[in-house]
Amino acid sequence: MDSTEWDERYAASELVWSAGPNQFLPPLVESMPPGTALDIACGEGRNAIWLAQRGWDVTAVDFSPVGIAKAEELARDTDVEWIVADVADYQPGHLFDLVIVFYLHLSADAMGIAFANAISALAPAGTLFGVGHAVRNIADGYGGPPIPEILWSEAAMAPLLKGLDVIELGERTRYVPDANGTAIDLVVHATAPELHGTDHSTRS
Repeated sequence: MDSTEWDERYAASELVWSAGPNQFLPPLVESMPPGTALDIACGEGRNAIWLAQRGWDVTAVDFSPVGIAKAEELARDTDVEWIVADVADYQPGHLFDLVIVFYLHLSADAMGIAFANAISALAPAGTLFGVGHAVRNIADGYGGPPIPEILWSEAAMAPLLKGLDVIELGERTRYVPDANGTAIDLVVHATAPELHGTDHSTRS
């Protein structure tokens, strides 16, 4: 889907996604001190807002102006830097302690560019965390686009993480209450190498 199609989808309902964060995000960051975070393909901003409310300095990017406008409205007084940009082209001006990529589904070439940009935005020892619909979800799970070429698999995602220390790359299941069904996601959790002997903190 292009940005116009996402604009139409976001405009057609009050919220396309839930207001709360993705269920896999809180357990990841609960032991991390708040720092700088970049939310790539932020949609309506639920994960960015949740992080900012917990002390993170958050930049959130999406190519849908309608999605960003809804995110700004939902955020109210919560301070997030909202940016309308194509994630395959966006080049941040500084490094981040945490970069998240949730349910970004693109062609292989575009996904490679997006993840290369995400990794280049990581501070030394920074964390990359991503979640996407797994290929196996088409046959065995619920929801998500029925297009295997844009879904996540270990084989497709592993080469995109070259140079990182991979902590997790594998499937997790997610219960979908409204459908009484189970979705199959692929989780990516990796960290950038730490450069010793220099203070590389990006925190304010």
